[in-house]
Amino acid sequence: MIDRTPVTETAILVGLINQDQDEKQAKEYLNELEFLADTAGATVKKQFFQRLDFPNRATFVGSGKLKEIHNYIKIYDVDTVIFDDELSPTQLRNIEKKLECKVLDRTNLILDIFAKRAQTAHAKTQVELAQYQYMLPRLTRMWTHLERQRGGIGMRGPGETQIETDRRIILDKIARLKEQLKKIDKQKATQRKNRGKLVRAALVGYTNVGKSTIMNLLSKSEVFAENKLFATLDTTVRKMVIGNLPFLLADTVGFIRKLPHGLVESFKSTLDEVRESDILLHVVDISHPGFEEQIDTVNNTLSEIKAGDKPSIYIFNKIDAFEYVQKDEDDLSPKTKENYSLEDWKNSWMGKKNTPSLFISAVEKDNIDEFKMTLYEEVKKIHVTRFPYNDFLYDPVWINPEG
Repeated sequence: MIDRTPVTETAILVGLINQDQDEKQAKEYLNELEFLADTAGATVKKQFFQRLDFPNRATFVGSGKLKEIHNYIKIYDVDTVIFDDELSPTQLRNIEKKLECKVLDRTNLILDIFAKRAQTAHAKTQVELAQYQYMLPRLTRMWTHLERQRGGIGMRGPGETQIETDRRIILDKIARLKEQLKKIDKQKATQRKNRGKLVRAALVGYTNVGKSTIMNLLSKSEVFAENKLFATLDTTVRKMVIGNLPFLLADTVGFIRKLPHGLVESFKSTLDEVRESDILLHVVDISHPGFEEQIDTVNNTLSEIKAGDKPSIYIFNKIDAFEYVQKDEDDLSPKTKENYSLEDWKNSWMGKKNTPSLFISAVEKDNIDEFKMTLYEEVKKIHVTRFPYNDFLYDPVWINPEG
């Protein structure tokens, strides 16, 4: 009998410790890369770090570290090596030659996950465009198998001709995909116009912070939610009513550190839901040790797509999973962020900003009524400017203590 059990790909991860990221950050980033690899279907065997001021221009890491990685691959029969940065075509080619196995960078891995997660024709078109844009400058690497066959006269010419042929094919495909996305953009824009003047709110945040869970909780819909990175690629829009105040709520693709620029560009029509929203519900996983850096990543991406100045509500989710290290009474050293309790965080910059901040658990449904009331008040501020004669709507006596 043939064993049809799928074989899990094994991988090792490689990251740098340098002036831009200390050892703690580098480990946190590789843990995130491991989560990405797990989402893509790989089992990570080991993480490798190297201290370098700057990545090696030829091989990203030094020759000694590359030899150490190569020895590990041979001993443990590793399938794939994944680097936590985008590698240049030259680096990819050199590293593959040295390690004699498949090499991926962070961008390639994220694109693979997006391709796996894309469900609709719209999402598939956007991902395919980003993949071809990533592939174009790396065509020479893809044709390295010709070098191994180039024993006789005349092999160099056909190889180069084939590369040029492939380049033209890919450029044609990129042009066609861009045209398809232009048509989709027009259709999406028409759909948004047809929604009328209703206030639009958009859930934004780092990937895997619980946006889809909150969407399901508020709208009682069944948006796909999973403890994996990029569980949601397609924007879902639902009409919501809190009390008797209607508005639209959109669940959007999650952001991530070093999100490939090609993905931001190709997902323009999806991100238009964020750009054209009236209120942003910025969801944060407060149980994550690096949540402040995740907030910065999201805010930087919002600025990049020209949506950084919109009214926002910070929703600090997953308070049920929040943990901290309580200091001993005899410990007189200064308190670090690892020692901050939930109350400490509430009294920090979060509570002092003009932006409303809420602390909830979407899974345990903690503080959901407070969240709904805050959302109601923020939507109402905009709603009254568009429908000034609907005073009868604004009756806050709608909260149901039992949810």
